[in-house]
Amino acid sequence: MSTLSLAARDTTTMLRRNLLHARRYPSLTLNLLLTPVMLLLLFVYIFGDTMSAGLGGGDRSDYIAYLVPGLLLMTIGSTTIGTAVSVSNDMTEGIIARLRTMAIHRGSVITGHVIGSVLQSVISVVLVGAVGVAIGFRSTDATALEWLAALGLLVLFALALTWIAVGMGMVSPNAEAASNNALPLIFLPLISSTFVPIDAMPGWFQPIAEYQPFTPAIETLRGLLLGTEIGHNGWLALAWCLALATLGHLWTKKLFRRDPE
Repeated sequence: MSTLSLAARDTTTMLRRNLLHARRYPSLTLNLLLTPVMLLLLFVYIFGDTMSAGLGGGDRSDYIAYLVPGLLLMTIGSTTIGTAVSVSNDMTEGIIARLRTMAIHRGSVITGHVIGSVLQSVISVVLVGAVGVAIGFRSTDATALEWLAALGLLVLFALALTWIAVGMGMVSPNAEAASNNALPLIFLPLISSTFVPIDAMPGWFQPIAEYQPFTPAIETLRGLLLGTEIGHNGWLALAWCLALATLGHLWTKKLFRRDPE
């Protein structure tokens, strides 16, 4: 078999292992998935009318349309925390060390984690999106091309955050530390344009919310799903995704090649 065929075979094996592990121990994924779902229900049914009035809308449906795109990206951040914990467990329990001694493609171990996490992120986004549709979210103005672009953005964003999460898992001494290190992946959406427009924030806080990866991605996804203008946010979101994916890949590659202590 060629090197490429061996790499594909070993990556598939590692992917199957990670998916089986997620199926047998679903509690972590479900707990992380509950965060965006609970925030969605809380802000829609408790603050929905007030927030709609603040946005200049007539009823709660206007705020649902504004809120759901941001929470879809927050769902990706939540899901990748489970990836950091899973990678940390493999590192501390000796699985990675044992796999290093076997005749398998070295990169397949991490690649399996990355692909598995992206698949779980997409499934989680679909579930949260279904909840959004159930409570009133509609995307009637988006074209088929915009739907396809939105899906591509979600997958690319999930890939970028997953590589960062894998690196966080590899540098963490235990699962608890990995979970704590990955908390910015949930915290950053809270200080972005997920819940309110940046213009509604205090002037000193607006640069913090604007110049971070989640805000341009949220504004791009919101524009694609609602059929509105995205301006320069599309290029900024793409640049952030490529930069984070490249940084995470190089960081993880360096850590994986490091000799175990």
